[in-house]
Amino acid sequence: MNRRFKYGKILVAALLMFPAFTAWTQQATNQQTTGSPGAAQTPPIHEFSVAQAIDYASKNSVMVKNALLDLQIQEQSNRATTSQALPQITGALGLVDNVKIPTTLIPGEFVGQPAGTFVPLQFGTQYNANAGITLKQVLFDGQVFVGLQARQASLEFYRKKQEVTEQVIRANIEKIYYQLVISKSQVAQLDANIASQEEVKHNYTEMFKNGFAEQLDVDKADVQLANLTTEKINLELNIANGYLGLKVLMGMPVGDSLRLTDSLTYDAIRGAALTDDYKYNDRKDYQLLQVTKQLNEFDISRYKKMYIPTVNLTGNYSQNQYSNKFDLTQKNSWYPSAYIGLNINIPIFDGFFKAANVNQAKLRLRQTENNMDSLKIRIDNDVKQAQLRFSAALATLNFQQKNMELADKVYMQTRKKFEQGVGSNVEITTAFADQRVAQANYFNALYNAVVARVDYLNAIGKL
Repeated sequence: MNRRFKYGKILVAALLMFPAFTAWTQQATNQQTTGSPGAAQTPPIHEFSVAQAIDYASKNSVMVKNALLDLQIQEQSNRATTSQALPQITGALGLVDNVKIPTTLIPGEFVGQPAGTFVPLQFGTQYNANAGITLKQVLFDGQVFVGLQARQASLEFYRKKQEVTEQVIRANIEKIYYQLVISKSQVAQLDANIASQEEVKHNYTEMFKNGFAEQLDVDKADVQLANLTTEKINLELNIANGYLGLKVLMGMPVGDSLRLTDSLTYDAIRGAALTDDYKYNDRKDYQLLQVTKQLNEFDISRYKKMYIPTVNLTGNYSQNQYSNKFDLTQKNSWYPSAYIGLNINIPIFDGFFKAANVNQAKLRLRQTENNMDSLKIRIDNDVKQAQLRFSAALATLNFQQKNMELADKVYMQTRKKFEQGVGSNVEITTAFADQRVAQANYFNALYNAVVARVDYLNAIGKL
């Protein structure tokens, strides 16, 4: 497979954040255009192992940051739920200026007037003021109590969402990181091939000068050298793009310098031993569904509690002033009042509203249980497929490693034969082409093994 297409696959997650990258580059361009005070600063240099890269992403990736904010939002929501079980205290102040005191009609016979007549009277004062404080305490409310019980499960739900997000990023970082490590090894191999081909070209040139080779042989060497150089340029471009994608995925400014310190060995790839002993609960997505199921059960309980009466305690103390003169400080014009009350609200009939909510919650619970059953099947399938791919990848890598060593040996022997005058240019060209194919196959097999290892560990929940 062409290596440029492999980069296209592994950078999907990074490219999803391309708008953020575009905004950053635009900002950098503006800074370069307008200039900035002071001397230019050297970009920070980061030397990361794959574990350090993952740790950096867990602190700086936008997706992880937003997942953490979701958790903090839920913490504040839990505080709001807790507040419903605590005393609610409110204060009130009021002032009324009766510009026109209301007039009331009373029957005339009350004051010695003929029956059937009415006498207008004004009751009250021009100014009425009041100041009071009211206390309300929930003594029993089933929904509030269930909400208090569900607080920890709600937090756990967002913790698991955060872990799922981190796992996706971790898998992509490992694939990109080791792809770059492999690509650096491939560049080193290309440098060795270029050096070897330059030596071949030099030998052909000297042989041509002495009449032992044709100009065609020198031209063929030039073509092969140009192809190798072009391949190196394209590979270095892909590596540069790969570093940009890795930085974006990690949440690192693209202007920072990043150096990868880990190496990749055959033994390291084989470090993930194949096993059939895995647990569904090791998968973060399965853990998330478990918490979702628990929240569904709390929902059912909450709606059922709506059938139970609620009990609230209320109390109030206030001072009221009545005066025809606006003076809040005058004596003997304030009159206190206070009361304590117990309110019991008994649900009788709500048009089956509560029953509908309970049934909806039960159906959502069944959906979650179905999703859990489906995920179990997918986990079994993921593990089995990952086992097969990983096993095949290791076998292919072992075969391609030996094949590359053999191709190198054949090429060197063919060169020696030609230099000794017992071989042909066609044999060298063929051996060189076989060597290049073997090298490409080896690096492809190496990367496929890395991806298969990451996918396998991800499938069993051990990544």
